[in-house]
Amino acid sequence: MHSTVVDLLRGNAAHAEAFDARFDDVQDAQYPAAVTVCCADSRVLQDQMWNNDQPGELFTCSNIGNRVRQSTDSGTVVSGDVLFPLQNFDTGVAVVVGHTGCGAVTAAYDDLTEGVTVSPGVRHCLDSLTPHLESALDRLPNGLDRAATVNRLVEYNVDRQIDALCESDEVPDGVDPVGCVYDFQDAYPGRRGEVYVVNVGGERRVDELRHRHPGVSERIRRLWEY
Repeated sequence: MHSTVVDLLRGNAAHAEAFDARFDDVQDAQYPAAVTVCCADSRVLQDQMWNNDQPGELFTCSNIGNRVRQSTDSGTVVSGDVLFPLQNFDTGVAVVVGHTGCGAVTAAYDDLTEGVTVSPGVRHCLDSLTPHLESALDRLPNGLDRAATVNRLVEYNVDRQIDALCESDEVPDGVDPVGCVYDFQDAYPGRRGEVYVVNVGGERRVDELRHRHPGVSERIRRLWEY
């Protein structure tokens, strides 16, 4: 067996020993407080970014580009992965988490500006991003380098995913959609690994968000207010 799998199994043995009793209350049911939609990037640690080690607290979804939409025969809808806990477990918060230096957003930007050749599966994912990012290109500030451009598009992509949640009739009333960015590349003026709120329920003005949520005002930041 590949040595990587052996290492994974060794790590799982330690996990099982540490977590054994933590499953007692969630073996038969789950009532997660939030569903998180993060990018499927090996550097994005979904539970650990919240310092969560309790089973049943978070319903975690991941895909490239932290997308909440999926294509169906009846059109584009909010993904069933995201809707499932909101509709079935009384989960009241949906958190979309983008991250600095996102490869999916970078690929979508490259596709919009110069075109890229990718496999059909990746093409499907990019095609779910590019229509919503295209409108940002003419609005970006002048003089940005490539990394700064991508990180502003990361915020823009999070905004578009929050829009989809806010506009969907399938998302139950009372659900709070929150958009964040996870920074491990020193793009924001804080510590590596911090999560910054960029959008709450469609509101993305930093001053207004800080006014409404003074308890977390220092964690409300944006690179780009457009």
